[in-house]
Amino acid sequence: MSGIEQITVTADEAGMRLDRWFKSHFPGLGFGHLQKLLRTGQVRVDGKRVDAATRIATGQVVRIPPMQTDARVSATDKANARPRPRKLNDSDRQAVEAMVLYEDREVMVLNKPAGLAVQGGSGLTRHLDGMLEAFRDAKGEKPRLVHRLDRETSGILLLAKTRKAAQSLTKSFRARQTRKIYWAMVAGVPKPRQGRISTYLARDEANERMRVARHGEEDAQHSVSLYSVVENAGSKVSWVSLRPITGRTHQLRAHMAHIGHPILGDPRYFNIENWEAPGGVQNKLHLHARRIVIPHPSGRGSLDVSAPLPAHMQQTWNLLGFDAAQYDPETNDPED
Repeated sequence: MSGIEQITVTADEAGMRLDRWFKSHFPGLGFGHLQKLLRTGQVRVDGKRVDAATRIATGQVVRIPPMQTDARVSATDKANARPRPRKLNDSDRQAVEAMVLYEDREVMVLNKPAGLAVQGGSGLTRHLDGMLEAFRDAKGEKPRLVHRLDRETSGILLLAKTRKAAQSLTKSFRARQTRKIYWAMVAGVPKPRQGRISTYLARDEANERMRVARHGEEDAQHSVSLYSVVENAGSKVSWVSLRPITGRTHQLRAHMAHIGHPILGDPRYFNIENWEAPGGVQNKLHLHARRIVIPHPSGRGSLDVSAPLPAHMQQTWNLLGFDAAQYDPETNDPED
């Protein structure tokens, strides 16, 4: 039995239709079954009844009923339902504790490894949100996700340890008072070496990715990213520093592919035929959430945390002779 879940809408999910949000989180849930759950009030947003076309906002809480034990679930939906959650054990807590870069009474900052999903989905039995159950306190609270990272993206992930901190951090994300810096290795050398990418992005449901869309298309959202070339190895590859001004799904991956410089190891967006990576470079996504700067929810100063490169990216940096320690994020990161 999966039990009732309460999932908080993250900043990069703001504006999504509820039915599309469910398709992202629960790919095996049929639309007819979702409609039944909505009609009967088993799915609610912030405690209120809603319909499938409702647009969700950052910080809202979606109530998810115990789908596997619901008597009204069809045999097909039962077969497609989310897998049973893993039994919690000490290894969950130890694994999360090993990721901690910073922690105080209100926040926890993790260095998420590549390959670990942030939230559950079809066929996933191990994900960070489930592992955080091991941190649930006597009041029933556990660290809350306030934003997300793609499964294959490593690096900074910010969690709120209290409801008040979650509200404050969510407000900062919504007001774009946060500064997020990503590092990536891309094909070729972007020209100019510093630039701004501004497009509309919409979901390509058939291919489970984002596509560049025209203004006015259904669900198309304006998306802005800044980039700066830090160093390059001839014309083959470049180390770039990226700053997403908006927070759309796969935004940086889609934007870099759009300008002809896709991120190395990206199975969805790398679109250069017959291109070969330099010898010794692993075929894994080379995208890392390097740094976050955000007002501390206490109201006292800012939280500023950086995460070291994952092993596969550090190996690439070493092979190409790039030195991450020589880059000063205070002065060299992309600016508005």
